[in-house]
Amino acid sequence: MEKNNVLITGGAGFIGSNFIEYFLEENTNIHIVNLDKLTYAGELSNLVKVQNNKRYTFIKGDICDRELVEKLFNEYQFKGVIHFAAESHVDNSITNPDAFINTNVFGTFNLLDVAKNYWMSQPHIVKEGFENCRFHHISTDEVYGTLGSEGLFTEKTPYAPNSPYSASKASSDFIVRSYFHTFGLNVVTTNCSNNYGPKQHDEKLIPTIIRKALLGDNIPIYGDGQNIRDWLYVLDHCKGIDLVYKKGVAGETYNIGGKNERNNLYIANKICEILDQEKPKSTSYKKQISFVKDRAGHDFRYAIDATKIENELGWKADENFETGIKKTIDWYIKKYK
Repeated sequence: MEKNNVLITGGAGFIGSNFIEYFLEENTNIHIVNLDKLTYAGELSNLVKVQNNKRYTFIKGDICDRELVEKLFNEYQFKGVIHFAAESHVDNSITNPDAFINTNVFGTFNLLDVAKNYWMSQPHIVKEGFENCRFHHISTDEVYGTLGSEGLFTEKTPYAPNSPYSASKASSDFIVRSYFHTFGLNVVTTNCSNNYGPKQHDEKLIPTIIRKALLGDNIPIYGDGQNIRDWLYVLDHCKGIDLVYKKGVAGETYNIGGKNERNNLYIANKICEILDQEKPKSTSYKKQISFVKDRAGHDFRYAIDATKIENELGWKADENFETGIKKTIDWYIKKYK
């Protein structure tokens, strides 16, 4: 049987680990090699369900290590790359931007260049046996900058990144694009809205709200809490990635969004309401909500128009925010108990 090895980078992180579980289940002919540096954001505990699966191999390593990436391509003869590995926390990018430039820009270039050399004999000429190989780059809606109170990001929205994080992701998107146009590498890019769900790192907004609430601490909300995000349940995102990887048109970008715009204060209140029902105490958890100084360059609103992936590939989100957040809270209650 032909080898069908797929390299997944950053698979011990929040979205990557959810995706690996889903992808292994959906594709019984694929063997996944998960390359992850295991920074603070990567947890092998996220992969307990698959760690003994014969079609799963974990390798600790850095996508910036070219020698390692080349060795893995030679050993496993990858037929695909799904590239999640990224530094992704905006606050950290403000205090420590160099890690973001290194991993998100140089690391992406490294993977692309090795894949191109391994799959292609020269620009626009693919080696025999590698005709269907594909590089799928996972990006973010933050590359588009910020929106006012109206409008949506589409695939044609001009890039206008506002943080070192989003600038590094925008750079990587452009490098991916260039490898398609210059070399004919089979690439696709997906730009997603804010994900939430099981296994998200404790530093992010929704896990922080749940954790602080359960601990009885102040729940910190930036500024006046009116910043709006379009929230996407992580499993819906995984389904979209799977679809684009298999059916997306080479060189194209697909925006994946949940059509679930909520402001941060609404999210805090909604989580507190659910906790008031599920783990009631003498006063409402809402009493713990407190406002803290806004972060530098805080984008006001993101929202995605997912019409292209819906119409062309038949994707749709199964969860709305209210159903997804309930599942998420139940998972974190078990984690934090």
